[in-house]
Amino acid sequence: MEMEILSTVNWARAQFALTAMYHWIFVPLTLGLSFLVAFFESIYLKSGNEEWKKITKFWMTLFGINFAIGVATGIILEFEFGTNWSNYSWMVGDIFGAPLAVEGIFAFFLEATFFAVMFFGWERVSKKFHLFSTWMVAVGSNLSAMWILIANGWMQFPTGMAFNPDKARFEMQNIWDVFLSPVAISKFVHATSSSFIVAALFVLGISALFLLQKRHQKMAKRSMAVAAVFGLVASLFVAINGDESAYSVAQRQPMKLAAMEGLYQGSTGASLVAFGVLNPAKDVGDNQSEFLVSAKLPGLLSLLATRDFNGFVPGINDLVAGNPAQNIIGANERVANGKIAVAALAGYKEAKGRGDAAGAAAALATFNTYQGDLGYGYLKNGEAAVPPVAATFYSFHIMVVLGSLFILLFVLVLYHLKKGDIENCTNLNQASFYALFFGYVASQAGWVVAEVGRQPWAIQNLLPVGVAATPIGSGNVQATFFIFLILFTTLLIAEIGIMVKQIKIGPEA
Repeated sequence: MEMEILSTVNWARAQFALTAMYHWIFVPLTLGLSFLVAFFESIYLKSGNEEWKKITKFWMTLFGINFAIGVATGIILEFEFGTNWSNYSWMVGDIFGAPLAVEGIFAFFLEATFFAVMFFGWERVSKKFHLFSTWMVAVGSNLSAMWILIANGWMQFPTGMAFNPDKARFEMQNIWDVFLSPVAISKFVHATSSSFIVAALFVLGISALFLLQKRHQKMAKRSMAVAAVFGLVASLFVAINGDESAYSVAQRQPMKLAAMEGLYQGSTGASLVAFGVLNPAKDVGDNQSEFLVSAKLPGLLSLLATRDFNGFVPGINDLVAGNPAQNIIGANERVANGKIAVAALAGYKEAKGRGDAAGAAAALATFNTYQGDLGYGYLKNGEAAVPPVAATFYSFHIMVVLGSLFILLFVLVLYHLKKGDIENCTNLNQASFYALFFGYVASQAGWVVAEVGRQPWAIQNLLPVGVAATPIGSGNVQATFFIFLILFTTLLIAEIGIMVKQIKIGPEA
């Protein structure tokens, strides 16, 4: 039975990851391209140049194709909280449901209402109202993302709630603590600004393709100019916000940071890994080297995590076994405390059920003492609190390296646009085209870091995924996994096919 539950949890995780990663193919382009379309139309309204209207309509069409298909995966993703994670929905539905409800009622309707005007109102409403509608679609799209990311931020850093031992549920205490959580705000800013980069690379890549094909060159150069400026500003902002995000992770999810850097043994003046190949034989607590080969920047990880070159950054070993010298309570001790909390909670319910008020009070007092480690009580041991290190480490460094290269690309494109020879820069245009695909790689890698890096937790330190999952047969989840795999792949192929057809037609249509 235990193996069956384990299998169900793994399949549920795989299905949710599949849906989320397919959904995130569509979302970044929606978030960023909506603003780029608004910029294009703003230039058209201000200049009165019909060429900018053609540019706006072309990119708006591609935005609409992406938006329509992205909605389908998003709806399925929300349903999976009930189908795959019913225990999660029961235990935290009061809190997690609030931002999702606001997203549906406010942001989605704002977005959907003006979406129709944006697409079908060109000759039916005034130019100014049409531009207003386009901007409202951009704002609405990003507001939708904001509420989703607030919910995700709460999972990373649960706040504003209390555990009800009678109902075994986490209940909302302060909605503003949830909405204004520093982690939620940081996630929203980082996710949306990185999505702007994906959209900028999308416009840049297709425009570069036009230049390589010697088609629509004036339109391509104008689109590239706006996209390169937009992408460069977003890239610089992501770099700054990424530093703040890493600091937030260091303070609230130190195990994730240790996995991101492949850091097993904590130290003062910890080095930041610029490049590294992990040692696959390395395990928690052994004496083997962390890397087969690496290049490190001395002191920079301490500066990133503590704002001090000589600050102490805990490694995986410290976070599992504990480090009294640094006042770090290890996961091993927290697992022991958590098991006391789980037993006390069961004892409280049993005593209350048989009318033993004194026994219930004693059990509740014990539970209150250890409830901060309740989630750890469901883990087998302290090592179970370690996320998949290789997936987290490589995803993080792929994201950082690609993000740095994107900055260089935007600068080079702007330089040659200003110089007036961009159409002759074959290598640069080829790089711009291929960067379109690497933008998606970096975006997906960022989500792997965020979600895989916090495993095994559905809610950080409070609810492991094994407890959050729906207790059903694994065969049911396996069947729907492959159904969704076929469905989402079909949708993706359909989107690519429609977009390729539209790109071949070009802006003249």
